[in-house]
Amino acid sequence: MTVKFPLLQIPLINFFASSTRISRHRRFIFMASQSYFDSPSAATTDYPVPLSPPLPALSKDIEPNRALTASSKSALFSLSRSHVIFEDEWIIAVNKPQGIYCESVLSSLPDLLNDTGANVSELHLANRLDRDTSGVMLITKLHKVAAKFVKAFTDHKVRKTYLAYCVGLAPKWEKITVKSGHGRSKYGAWRVYAASDAGRKLPGGSLVKDMETSFEVLSVNGLGCFKEVSDFHKDEDVVIVQEKSVIGCDLKKDEILVRASPQSGRTHQIRLHCQYLGIPIRGDVRYEGVYEWKGSRYDSHELHAESLSFEHPITGKPMLLQAPLPSWAIQP
Repeated sequence: MTVKFPLLQIPLINFFASSTRISRHRRFIFMASQSYFDSPSAATTDYPVPLSPPLPALSKDIEPNRALTASSKSALFSLSRSHVIFEDEWIIAVNKPQGIYCESVLSSLPDLLNDTGANVSELHLANRLDRDTSGVMLITKLHKVAAKFVKAFTDHKVRKTYLAYCVGLAPKWEKITVKSGHGRSKYGAWRVYAASDAGRKLPGGSLVKDMETSFEVLSVNGLGCFKEVSDFHKDEDVVIVQEKSVIGCDLKKDEILVRASPQSGRTHQIRLHCQYLGIPIRGDVRYEGVYEWKGSRYDSHELHAESLSFEHPITGKPMLLQAPLPSWAIQP
């Protein structure tokens, strides 16, 4: 069944800096107050119109503080062997903690590998996770291996699954795939666009790109069972976004645990599509997720990179790397 729906908005900023992290973040916050959190009063008719809503006012107060806290934590972060999921002479996979920047994980890796005598001059991030997203992060040890992974990701030969704890109205679907456009709006925020807008030019000169995510419901209000990774494309509904969503995010009633598999790798992709489906991620104030829920406050969004599966670029063996589940994913 094919259903036509609408989508949402998003911004992406790299808060991480080198030796002057904190001061640069402060400069960012000043700039953000002027442009990032401001939404245009009217759509520019010469460009595609974003379908996702502007950033909630709450995010203006909370997101900068989260960035500063993460900068402080990241500056002190050190990898240990307990973070390692898998390692051989070509790659190493680690379980990135929530609230730590990817660059901090990478920069702390040489101290861990020096004890083994490994070459640390060619380390490269094969995949990236948002600041508050935990889970599998893959790092290559050689330039030639990094190049092979770039091609594998580009050719969609690496499968990724995520777990998200959402709060909204329990969906009527069990499996669904959302197809939309994705790009930066005039004011620099990442937004959802119509699927038919893919390829059209945006104000900054970039183009709207296609974005596709498959979802599977695992639990609603604690009822359900944890499933192994399955074929998302079996018996699923398909949503092709062409207009604004008719599903509001103000119906904060149910707790839904979903597994998501992005077919593309766009910035904030899963978070945007969860918002579009009316089930924003708990703690994700940027995309209408609840900040306070049942007497508790959530200082980060609850999104976890569950697994990566691919063919090993050197040995050719099938690989499935899975990160330990966070407590919020186990409880339901």
